[in-house]
Amino acid sequence: FGAFNPSMAPVSRKLVQIGRVAMVNYGPETGKLVTIINVIDGTRVLVDGPRSVTGISRQSFPIKRLSLTSIVVNITRDASTTQLEKRWKEQNIMEQWKASGWSKKQEIRAKRASLSDFDRFKLSIARQQKSKLVNKQFKTLKKAAKL
Repeated sequence: FGAFNPSMAPVSRKLVQIGRVAMVNYGPETGKLVTIINVIDGTRVLVDGPRSVTGISRQSFPIKRLSLTSIVVNITRDASTTQLEKRWKEQNIMEQWKASGWSKKQEIRAKRASLSDFDRFKLSIARQQKSKLVNKQFKTLKKAAKL
């Protein structure tokens, strides 16, 4: 293959850093947001929700169970839970998260998962009707272009 060239390596803007907001991707807290408070070692970090906002209290977490977001909270190392809550409110972290595409995609998946059998049937009928209208309009435009 050849020698490793660092200039060819992909650039990651999401670094494990203090204040980085991450989403838990495995375990009972899957899908919840946490903030990295301190880096313990190369594989573990100390995270805090804050509990009043996200429902997760301060605990140690393996990095491989976190998905890093692009949101960073301006806090110091080992910041207290009250300081963290204050920063979350000041910086509107939940609003930033809800405005992200990642959050919107999660909401769509949850909505699809909660559909009943009859709702899925109605959705398929609506898609068929939409397809018929699009194809009909496409055919009329195609005929107009030939004339």
